[in-house]
Amino acid sequence: MSVPLLKIGAVLSTMAMVTNWMSQTLPSLVGLNGTVSRAGASEKITLFQSPEEGWQLYTSAQAPDGKCICTAVIPAQSTCSRDGRSRELRQLMEKVQNVSQSMEVLELRTYRDLQYVRSMETLMRSLDARLRAADGSLSAKSFQELKDRMTELLPLSSVLEQYKADTRTIVRLREEVRNLSGSLASIQEEMGAYGYEDLQQRVMALEARLHACAQKLGCGKLTGVSNPITIRAMGSRFGSWMTDTMAPSADSRVWYMDGYYKGRRVLEFRTLGDFIKGQNFIQHLLPQPWAGTGHVVYNGSLFYNKYQSNVVVKYHFRSRSVLVQRSLPGAGYNNTFPYSWGGFSDMDFMVDESGLWAVYTTNQNAGNIVVSRLDPHTLEVVRSWDTGYPKRSAGEAFMICGVLYVTNSHLAGAKVYFAYFTNTSSYEYTDVPFHNQYSHISMLDYNPRERALYTWNNGHQVLYNVTLFHVISTAGDP
Repeated sequence: MSVPLLKIGAVLSTMAMVTNWMSQTLPSLVGLNGTVSRAGASEKITLFQSPEEGWQLYTSAQAPDGKCICTAVIPAQSTCSRDGRSRELRQLMEKVQNVSQSMEVLELRTYRDLQYVRSMETLMRSLDARLRAADGSLSAKSFQELKDRMTELLPLSSVLEQYKADTRTIVRLREEVRNLSGSLASIQEEMGAYGYEDLQQRVMALEARLHACAQKLGCGKLTGVSNPITIRAMGSRFGSWMTDTMAPSADSRVWYMDGYYKGRRVLEFRTLGDFIKGQNFIQHLLPQPWAGTGHVVYNGSLFYNKYQSNVVVKYHFRSRSVLVQRSLPGAGYNNTFPYSWGGFSDMDFMVDESGLWAVYTTNQNAGNIVVSRLDPHTLEVVRSWDTGYPKRSAGEAFMICGVLYVTNSHLAGAKVYFAYFTNTSSYEYTDVPFHNQYSHISMLDYNPRERALYTWNNGHQVLYNVTLFHVISTAGDP
């Protein structure tokens, strides 16, 4: 069973809302019976770099034929070079190859989205023409309502034009990569170093532009949460389950941790299908028990709060050992500052598109939520923000694109109520409802690889898709 994916980006999120309004409102007003929908799930692109120097992982959620794409570019091990220049040249060629394969994934995604944009443009022109033709057959009130609705859609024109400009930028980038690859190949044939510094600068510039392009297409503001998708009913009322947020798309292992304190047993299922059936799993016995349900698996390691302490533990699954542990300075523990449901949920670890985070509270912050960016290798705090939101009033929280989203309850009727933006150190109150089907959420975490929320809800393992909206600047491409 594959995890459903979501629509992301300004065009996809906006078009979804437009399509919904057009299909539901216009037919009843002017007698139109046709609807437009887009088949298949939208692609996404995520760029990761593994701890081992030189490894680059590029993944895309789904190809047009429905298959998962996972491209790993790995440098050859223990190779010999005739001199330093040859080695440097090979490294440059590896970087260009990484960029080239990433461009292919980006181009695939934008091509499919551009087809959707064009179909929406055609639909808007058709509706405008039918609206003009229906002028005499509508009441003044109905006609004015339709005109107002069409006026609301006019700002989309600039967004659509900018999106088409973005696709042209990707085409230009790919052509530059192709030219650069040819230059490097010629130099490698001659085994010379002519123009090496210039080529290096071009590679670095292309990498920077690629990362900026991917970030522009990949992140956004939370605007909606789907209906729940129940994966399985297993375990007690409290617990956590997750996949590795940094693993390639072909790796669908699931980790399962039942209970909220003094537990040490972690089950690792080979695939999501195996998790659903309860088969093909191995057991890890942690050397130190956990507290709460705010655990996360990141790049092959489990990050969790050691029971009765404010210590963060990084446990590596492959070596079955603790790589590092460190206390969070001043962080409350042992039900001092939990979420509203209790359960030793003082410390909550999260991963989004930008890395590893910890959410907790200190006495110095008067019980308000603190969000800290952590170095995943050393567990040192890179930077912290005081959100000003009381943690005991929060049901749960999760990070998306550097934004902390907080729910106002763990019970029925909960909604995403508060958002804190780490990039601007600002906040806003939100109103994003979601269906709390089993009435008691004890774990809520975002997975950037799958663009979905993982939830433990009263003994049920549940997924939610999310809709992200990104406002595209029309000032032009840098």
